[in-house]
Amino acid sequence: MEIVILAVVIAVVVLGALGGLIVGSRRKKQLPPPPPAAPDITAPPAEPHVGDEAETPREEPRRTIEEVDLPDGSAPVAVEEPPAEAPEIEIPEPTAGRLVRLRARLSRSQNALGQGLLTLLSREHLDEDTWEEIEDTLLTADVGVQPTQELVERLRERVKVLGTRTPEELRTLLREELLTLVGRDMDRAVKTEPEDRKPGIVMVVGVNGTGKTTTTGKLARVLVADGQSVVLGAADTFRAAAADQLQTWGERVGAHTVRGPEGGDPASVAFDAVKEGKEMGANVVLIDTAGRLHTKTGLMDELGKVKRVVEKHAPVDEVLLVLDATTGQNGLVQARVFAEVVDITGIVLTKLDGTAKGGIVVAVQRELGVPVKLVGLGEGADDLAPFEPEAFVDALIGE
Repeated sequence: MEIVILAVVIAVVVLGALGGLIVGSRRKKQLPPPPPAAPDITAPPAEPHVGDEAETPREEPRRTIEEVDLPDGSAPVAVEEPPAEAPEIEIPEPTAGRLVRLRARLSRSQNALGQGLLTLLSREHLDEDTWEEIEDTLLTADVGVQPTQELVERLRERVKVLGTRTPEELRTLLREELLTLVGRDMDRAVKTEPEDRKPGIVMVVGVNGTGKTTTTGKLARVLVADGQSVVLGAADTFRAAAADQLQTWGERVGAHTVRGPEGGDPASVAFDAVKEGKEMGANVVLIDTAGRLHTKTGLMDELGKVKRVVEKHAPVDEVLLVLDATTGQNGLVQARVFAEVVDITGIVLTKLDGTAKGGIVVAVQRELGVPVKLVGLGEGADDLAPFEPEAFVDALIGE
């Protein structure tokens, strides 16, 4: 028994010694922790974390400018930015005779109407088929049904009386009849100078895409070229770029632009524009309205509101409807709806130099009973011209 107990004690001692050796070997394998690194005096101070308290600033003596070492031995010089240069004011070309100067551009696109009619009228025998072709030519040029019938009837009578028809006689005859159709006696002056007050007030209306804001800017150039001072009202507040675009046009000719916040009340902007125009003693206030889709009844009602609010200052002298000449008969639908909301006093036909059909001048005047006063003949800043019937008809029939 004592032998067994002794053996157990020896076994325990041996196991304990072995365990101590194993633990000791493991401890020897663990590396001691690295010594703390010396602080890097070149590193920027650590950013404070959320919750850290700022240290109390240390009191340090201030140095004078003489004690500060400058890289080049001189004091720093503040660089002043040059003041922003005001945009250069342009002097638009005179408007008198502008359509005559642009006649070549107009005739390139409109010549088909006049030349087509001259060719048909020059036939030896003017039978019914020929007269039907003349009617078709006029209708294709968007003259409209009733004006076409009137013109054909007058041409029939005059050709019958004339008898023989030389090219010169036909040209004179056609020119006279087209002038009668276009209307040589209509008052086409843009009313901007009322006798009893200043400024004259002009509203510019029309659907999106007709070039309405651009036309307003070009009209400002026309007025400045004629010696008038202009204030622009950017009442198209629904299109982000409209006010910027209008202001750019105004700055080029020295016209002041009144604008409001994007999406603001158009009537308020129009009201302020007239108020500032009065205070500045301007000759004319041009109000650019939003491009109303003629199918949106609520928006059209708002256009009527703009006019009513402006008239709290003074009567509106002109309401110019801008139409895209390339839309043809569709433009007449737009014209009809606008005329129901505001009293249109004049028409501006844009893009008359493109694929336009010159007869739209006749058709839209008949539809509204008001004259075409201005026509756009290109993308240039001075390509808006007062409408002159004689120059227009001469462009139609060519040289």
